[in-house]
Amino acid sequence: MRSMTSFRAQQLTPEPGTALYVHLPFCVAKCTYCDFYSLAAEGEDLDGTLEAVIAEVHRRAPRSPKTVFVGGGTPSLYPPEDLGRLFDELDRASGFRASAREVTLESNPESLDADRVRALRSFGVDRLSIGVQSLDPTILELFGRVHTAETALAALDAARTGGIERISADLIYGAPGQTVEAWLTDLRRVTAFELGHISAYQLAYEKGTIMTRWREEGRLPVFGEELELAFFEATRGALGDRGYQAYEVSNFCLSGQQCQHNEGYWRNEPYVGIGPSAVSQVGGTRFGNPRSLHPWRRAIERGDYPTAWEETLSPVERLGETWWLGLRTRRGVDLEAARASASVEPEEDPTLPRIEEMMHRGLLERVGAHYRLTERGWPLADAVARKFLDATSEREKPTDPWEPAKIVGPTSPDR
Repeated sequence: MRSMTSFRAQQLTPEPGTALYVHLPFCVAKCTYCDFYSLAAEGEDLDGTLEAVIAEVHRRAPRSPKTVFVGGGTPSLYPPEDLGRLFDELDRASGFRASAREVTLESNPESLDADRVRALRSFGVDRLSIGVQSLDPTILELFGRVHTAETALAALDAARTGGIERISADLIYGAPGQTVEAWLTDLRRVTAFELGHISAYQLAYEKGTIMTRWREEGRLPVFGEELELAFFEATRGALGDRGYQAYEVSNFCLSGQQCQHNEGYWRNEPYVGIGPSAVSQVGGTRFGNPRSLHPWRRAIERGDYPTAWEETLSPVERLGETWWLGLRTRRGVDLEAARASASVEPEEDPTLPRIEEMMHRGLLERVGAHYRLTERGWPLADAVARKFLDATSEREKPTDPWEPAKIVGPTSPDR
């Protein structure tokens, strides 16, 4: 196993203005669909983990980050005084309060009320991302969520009355047994709050999650492609009717309410990640922390940089990732700018046959300097983008030797 001290990442210094992500991994319970690195908080050392996060902040945080995103896990699970200390230390290390155009904190309904929102605002948080996911009690139980529909709606109201104006709700559609009509009812109830941003994700069965295991065992019904398309089109139509622009495949906003932090990811810009499982991209190198709490903490406590893996992408691979990320957005990909950023000459560009193929199939169009998905191409965004990534792939991806098994939790959907 490679030593954490032998990676190039520890010599890399992010440029001022680099985006910053901080990962706090604890939740009340592990959701059945979730493949992010998160842990049920019971029995875990939340205080010690926060101290380790703060130590890594002082070691790695970029100066003057243009955006800050604190995610997890459920960061709002921590008491306000702990979050206040985290943001104070983050400001000492980075000066974010003077530089950041956007500071987002992820939260779940059960840990959000108006007093907590006001406290978060005083710490410098100006945007909340609230994990509603569903208002259907059967689906909430299937997902392993601990809140109710009433709790979720109360949290949305608290976010508005607490003084944070930029609010996003996360929702998931396409749950087993869900109808399009029931989903649209949920959507109408949430958009009635006139939130600036909605993230609406089709349920994905990710490798290693509890729901994927249930599906493989035949315990959950499988949607056909026609029903998936019906959900997708109904979502875009309903949100469009309420004034929300689809600026990314799964993200919708009112005018000026885009998530600036995520837009940086989709433009393939550099970023620094702090906390267990967090990934960074600096100076053409991508590297990640262990996807396991204790190896990450031990490295921090030793004074090491907690790097579990790294990769330096070739120019062609960087170009492919720009396509992979950019095609998910309404803006699309500026090919000349992407080549210049990746240092790829036109005659070296392996994506040209893919461009021709996708345009011939009516899935891609050129608008000014940008190539973007057509209306026909939007439902196939991942498949189209994968074509460009595959055309530029030159190696196997690095692995994290500390990555644990992901399946943790109940063994039956009928629990």
